[in-house]
Amino acid sequence: MSSSTDPDHFFQTNHSIAEIERKSLKSKNKNGNPIRLPSKILAVIADPQCPHEAVYVAESAGNVRRVVVDTGDKGIVYRGPTAPVTSVAISSTNKILFAGCWDKTIWSWSLSNRQPLLRYRGHTDFVKCLKILRLGTTEIIISGGADASIIVWKLETAERLHVLKGHTRGILDLAVDPSTYDHNNVHANGFQEAVVFSAGSDREIRRWRISLDKAEQMDPENPLLVHETSVYALHFDDDGDLWTASADGTAKCLSRFQNFQLDSTFQHDDYVRAVALEEIGGYVVTAGRSEDVKVWDRGSGDLIKIFDGHYEEVSGLVMLQQRCVSVGIDGTIRLWSLKREELENASAQHEKGVEIHEAADDISDTQQAEKGQQGGLTEEEERELDELMNDNG
Repeated sequence: MSSSTDPDHFFQTNHSIAEIERKSLKSKNKNGNPIRLPSKILAVIADPQCPHEAVYVAESAGNVRRVVVDTGDKGIVYRGPTAPVTSVAISSTNKILFAGCWDKTIWSWSLSNRQPLLRYRGHTDFVKCLKILRLGTTEIIISGGADASIIVWKLETAERLHVLKGHTRGILDLAVDPSTYDHNNVHANGFQEAVVFSAGSDREIRRWRISLDKAEQMDPENPLLVHETSVYALHFDDDGDLWTASADGTAKCLSRFQNFQLDSTFQHDDYVRAVALEEIGGYVVTAGRSEDVKVWDRGSGDLIKIFDGHYEEVSGLVMLQQRCVSVGIDGTIRLWSLKREELENASAQHEKGVEIHEAADDISDTQQAEKGQQGGLTEEEERELDELMNDNG
């Protein structure tokens, strides 16, 4: 019987060893001009001051980092948390950066000098998502947590204005209805209220009407139920339709003109973590646990391109004009062009991508068979060990 002195192989199944080897080989690829960071990337937003050039990312090491995607400059780092940072938001009015954290608080920093400012305390579990709105002359933060609560805060003082309950499990994302609030046209005394959509791991999408002095759930007995399980992401397009991404392996479009009933479905082979829209070319971009970034024709629903580069789950997408930035658990930031002339040969490239994946699967199957002949665990034993290793009890 063969043995290994590699400590990474101790207490590992044949499948997990083969997976480590696969990721090690794939990590060397340069697709998407990867910018490598020292820890996992859990979220990404565009820099509102340079929306076509830079992004802010949330890192599992507890940092928020500004990255210029064309140059790879990643030297501006906001530090403080000792737990993973899950979400990022920016107040352009007050020039403040905010981050939701596993430590149950929201951190804030001055954008200019990176000095920590207020911390917002009130959640009893991880803070998972953030939105910033200006109602009248007052800025507010809206946060969703793994404690199944939504909290509305006064940005300037960290005062809790409202605590909203309705979901039975953690809140995973928030989206502001653009028919009630326009981020690009906020006047000094403009919007007095906004409608916010929330998605959770209870598969429900709920709606809330929020103002400074009042917040209430809209039609609480009838949440939107279009997915079989957790809804990871919400995104409104320029037409006001709502796009969703779910652990049930689908991304979906809900039509505003049909009262947010299902309009179209984009089927995946694994969890979908993120969805983004490229409005000029009419493309839908999705990504998740399969590691690929998929580009679909919005009109026909056809899959026209697969960008293969990440070697772990893709955790976020953001559009920079006709370019898509993807971030992943592999600690890389990758940039993909969505210009039509660069996608015109997509069908042939997609077929090539399928062939590569099939070849990789064949290699992996062969490696596992060879390891089994060398005295590895049986499939049943592998399942038992996986259950033991993943048992949190």
